[in-house]
Amino acid sequence: MLVEVLGTGCTKCKQLYKIVDETLQQAGITAELRKVEDLRTIMDRGVMMTPALVIDGKTVSAGRLPKKEELLALLQGGQ
Repeated sequence: MLVEVLGTGCTKCKQLYKIVDETLQQAGITAELRKVEDLRTIMDRGVMMTPALVIDGKTVSAGRLPKKEELLALLQGGQ
C-alpha cells in the first residue's frame, strides 16, 4: 500500500504525516509512506486544500486532520 501526505510543509501537514506514521506503526500496517511537498504535483492531483491524504492513488481526505479512529479505518480499508 502506498500512503502519501500532500502538503507544502505547514504545521497541519507535518502533524498529518506524524499521525499517519504513528497509526501505521501502532496498527502493524505495512505501507510505504511518502511526503509530497511540491505544489505543482499537489495541484496536478486535483488537491486544492492541504493537508491531503492519498491512499493508493485515491484522495481520501483533504483540507483537514482526520481523527485517529477515522484515519485507522481509512488505512485499514486500503489493505
